[in-house]
Amino acid sequence: MSGLYTILLLFCSNIFMTLAWYGHLRLQQTGVASHWPLIGVIAFSWLIAFFEYCCQVPANRIGYEGNGGPYSLVQLKVIQECISLIVFAVIANMLFQGQGLHWNHIAAFVCLIAAVYFVFL
Repeated sequence: MSGLYTILLLFCSNIFMTLAWYGHLRLQQTGVASHWPLIGVIAFSWLIAFFEYCCQVPANRIGYEGNGGPYSLVQLKVIQECISLIVFAVIANMLFQGQGLHWNHIAAFVCLIAAVYFVFL
């Protein structure tokens, strides 16, 4: 079960991460944050990133084989990167119309899936 909890926490973490990193751009497009000073944007992103860390740190602690979890450090990182790209693709598609996936993005994702395969050999 720790492997499943790790992956679920990583998904939650990456949702917050993507919103912290790119959500302010959407708020700027809609006019909500278009006049915020840079320090305000940074504070907004840090507030969201707090919740990212509340999921990311436990995910790594639960999932790491040194703590009784099923994954090595490298496996955790590759899983996190794949989840990050999945979450980014979905959120970017939802928030930023016209930023769809192209054939080269899909090819790159296939390469990441291959990386996961090789890491777990």
